[in-house]
Amino acid sequence: MCLVLTGLAVPGAAAAPALPAASASGPSAAGKASETWTAPLSTRGRYIVDADGQRFRLKSANWDGAQGSWNGSGDINDPAAHHSGQNSHGIPLGLDRVGIAELLDDFRALGLNSIRLPFSNEMLHATAPVPDAAVAVNPQLRGKTPLRVFDAVVEALTAGGFAVILNNHTNTTRWCCGLDGNERWNSRQSTRQWADDWVFMARRYRHNSRVVGADLYNEVRRDVLDDPNWGLGDGHDWQAAAQEAADRILTEANPRLLLVIEGINWTGVPVDGLPHGRPTLAPVRTLSHTLVTSGKLVYSAHFYGYTGPHHSGATGVGETSDPRYQDLTRDQLRAVLHDQAFYVSEESGQHFTAPLWISEFGVGSEESGQAARAWFGNLTDYLADTDTDFAYWPLVGWSTDGQGRPAGDNWAMLRYDNAGRRSGILDGDDWRAAAWHRLMTAPQKTGPVPPTPGWHLLTTDHRDFVQSLSARSLGDWDSGARKAACPDGERLIGLSHTRGRGLCTDAPTVRPLHTPGSVPTVVRDERYVPAGGDWAPGYSKLQCPDGHFLTGYSLRGEKVSAALCTPARTVLGTGGSTLWFDRGDNRPPGDPGGDFAHGHYKGQCPSHSYAAGIASTHRIGHLGRPDALLCRPLTGENRVAPEDRPGYQGTLSTTPFRSGGRPCARARCTPTSRTSTSPSCAV
Repeated sequence: MCLVLTGLAVPGAAAAPALPAASASGPSAAGKASETWTAPLSTRGRYIVDADGQRFRLKSANWDGAQGSWNGSGDINDPAAHHSGQNSHGIPLGLDRVGIAELLDDFRALGLNSIRLPFSNEMLHATAPVPDAAVAVNPQLRGKTPLRVFDAVVEALTAGGFAVILNNHTNTTRWCCGLDGNERWNSRQSTRQWADDWVFMARRYRHNSRVVGADLYNEVRRDVLDDPNWGLGDGHDWQAAAQEAADRILTEANPRLLLVIEGINWTGVPVDGLPHGRPTLAPVRTLSHTLVTSGKLVYSAHFYGYTGPHHSGATGVGETSDPRYQDLTRDQLRAVLHDQAFYVSEESGQHFTAPLWISEFGVGSEESGQAARAWFGNLTDYLADTDTDFAYWPLVGWSTDGQGRPAGDNWAMLRYDNAGRRSGILDGDDWRAAAWHRLMTAPQKTGPVPPTPGWHLLTTDHRDFVQSLSARSLGDWDSGARKAACPDGERLIGLSHTRGRGLCTDAPTVRPLHTPGSVPTVVRDERYVPAGGDWAPGYSKLQCPDGHFLTGYSLRGEKVSAALCTPARTVLGTGGSTLWFDRGDNRPPGDPGGDFAHGHYKGQCPSHSYAAGIASTHRIGHLGRPDALLCRPLTGENRVAPEDRPGYQGTLSTTPFRSGGRPCARARCTPTSRTSTSPSCAV
């Protein structure tokens, strides 16, 4: 708490200098990484793929130091005041004792293909050069600022064939993570300033295609007074802040980058009897991210044996009676990890489905506790069994300090003394080597990954959510209303009766349905409802013109205000039928896309169809909310299999479903008209 109150002032120095020359985008002729791949990277379902569609599993480690090593008290120039006695001087560790080329050779020997490279916001604006001693074995880096040293490290890694994921680890250049003033992305700056720094960094390396990702912030957690949250819409809403920064990076800086979003690391006060815990990615199940560019989202989480799902990891003050991860049995650990994070990649075809990157895990080489050792084996086995992307923490550490006294980080995979002599996992006397070898050699998916249909959630909970670049070109197309639109190429296929949630997809063909360069049409009335084609008698209808499909909507309060319709590049089917969802869920069997509006009625057209209209009414109890969708077949052939017809009910429901005051036990009711009191019940 003293650290939070005392803090560390961020220098109000000049803005970081621009990089004068473009970095090389390919590997050098000598010393390439251990596998061949083509930048940039993107995602297909649960997998990351390269530009050729080949699976690229992130087999990574964290080369830390640029985020800071000072513990927050004592003389910042005293190594004893730094984590494990290691003064990084705000640059990646080890440059004082090992040449970059030798370091990269050791990284390759570990089997790594990618590096997570942390930095602090303070580092970007520092103007003083690093001390010569900090780069003693790399004299070409003398006289450079920390950012210029960071540039050189990025250049060396990417020229050597490694993929680099930039990680904003801290606001200030100091050791993470606790009550350190760096708990949130905006602990020491505004969300706007934080996003501005990300745009700066993404632009800085945009000509280097092997800089493949932006890991937005590390271990978002509670400070002394307040928790971060996921979706409340306030200044501590991490879900919204990550969405904002990701979209700005993709639209203003570099559309090729992967955007890595970590869950919430801690909320509540770690005292028995008070609410507290580690949400990680659990909130994503009901509120996921939809980026303005599809195929770029990766979720991440951190796991250490000494922490737990409700344990802060502290001993003494802040320690509770909750179990740590290392206290769980192998099966218990797997169940908890699935619920907290692994489900996002293990459950396919959902709005939250994405690659999962366990971007931090680790244990000490001098760890003697059986529980901690067993945990490390259990976790690495689970990573191997689930074919999950990973990054070990940390990669580089010291084995002695400058005075030859015992110091350094025994958690590091590679440790170097002040003469550059190496010890660690590569050197035969490290108990972690067996688990690491199993992880690196376990069977994994390789080769081409077929295009995978995407499912994405829209939400107007607190603000506009227009994820279509073509719709953004319209400006404010319904002033005063909350607006939502699917990413270009996807169509709106589901809508909730309340809450303003929607579901987008490009299933089943994974081909963009829109006409490239086309401008959407805003529909505010019934002008496109043809004579004799009233598909919802007595209801107000917003129907797309022929050849257009529904891609967005707007709401004023709960009331439907306008529909957004996009011209299709192919001939669309006509006809179709009405799908009602004002009195219960009405979605296709098999749960394609997942529950996109948890706790609210919702309707969803079948995957082989498109939505062409929204119906609503101002009758008592309806308030102009969305009540029905017009679902039509995707192709011009209107003969559709029964299971693909809108409103088809092929499963039983044990919940009584009421329509017009009449219950239908163990049935789903699909009235053909909202003026009828006799529903048609399919059992």
